[in-house]
Amino acid sequence: MNRGPIEPRLYLADIRHVRSGGSRYRLRHRTYLWLVDLDRLPRLPRPLRPLARFEAGDHFGGGAPSIRAGLDAFLAARGAGLPAGSRVLMLAHARVFGHVFNPLTVYWCHGPDGSLRHVVAEVHNTYGERHCYLLPPETARGDRGDLDVVPVPVPVPKEFYVSPFLAVEGAYRMRLPEPGDHLALTVRLAGGADGARLTATVRGERRPAGARGLLCAALRRPWSTAAVSVGIRFHGVRLRLRGLPVRPRPRHVPQEGLK
Repeated sequence: MNRGPIEPRLYLADIRHVRSGGSRYRLRHRTYLWLVDLDRLPRLPRPLRPLARFEAGDHFGGGAPSIRAGLDAFLAARGAGLPAGSRVLMLAHARVFGHVFNPLTVYWCHGPDGSLRHVVAEVHNTYGERHCYLLPPETARGDRGDLDVVPVPVPVPKEFYVSPFLAVEGAYRMRLPEPGDHLALTVRLAGGADGARLTATVRGERRPAGARGLLCAALRRPWSTAAVSVGIRFHGVRLRLRGLPVRPRPRHVPQEGLK
C-alpha cells in the first residue's frame, strides 16, 4: 500500500559538473534543495514564505492549476497517467525572494501500492525553455548514484538544448535514486560529434525542513536560486573566453502536455 504523504525535507547539496573530451572544465556549486510531496506542499509561517514558494507556473507548461496537475497532463499525453491514490515526490529549488531557476527537477511517481511507476526529469535552460524526460523505474535503482556499479539499461537520447557549448546530440545515462538520508544523483552525457562528455553529480545530506532548518540553510546559502542563475552565466563567460564555440540553438517546440 502507498505509505501516504511524507513531510518536506531539505538537502544541503554539492553540485559538480565535469566536462571532458576536447576541452576539460570543472565547476562546483553548493546549494540546498527541497524534497516535497506534490499533494502536500509545505505550509510555512508567513514571515518565511519569501524563502520558499512552489508555483505551478515554474514547472511543465506553466498553465496548470498546480504542479501535480502539470505532471499529470504530461504523463497522460504519453499514456502513462497515474491512478487515483498515487503519490509523487519532487526534488527542486523553491522560489526564494521571488526568483527560481531549476536546471533539473526530478519527480518520483509512485502508484497506490507504493511501487515506483515512473521517474520524470524536467530540464530548464536559461532561455526560458523546458523539456521533460519520462524515464523507467530502473533509473532509480541503487542508492549510490554510481553508473558503473549499477548500469542504466537504456541510454536516453538528448532532445533539448541546454548549454550553448553542447549540441543536441548524444545520449544521457541517468542514475536518479530517490533520496533518503543521503542525496546522490548522477547524469552523464556522451556521444556527441565533437567528443565532449559531461558528468553532473548532486550529492547531499538531509536536514530538518522546519522553520529553523530553513533559516539555517538560507543563511548558509543566501538567495540560493539567484546564485544558481549567476553561477551558470559566470561559467558560461569563462568557457567562451577559453574559445569554446557556441552551438546554434534550434527552434524549440514545446512537448505535448507542456504547451
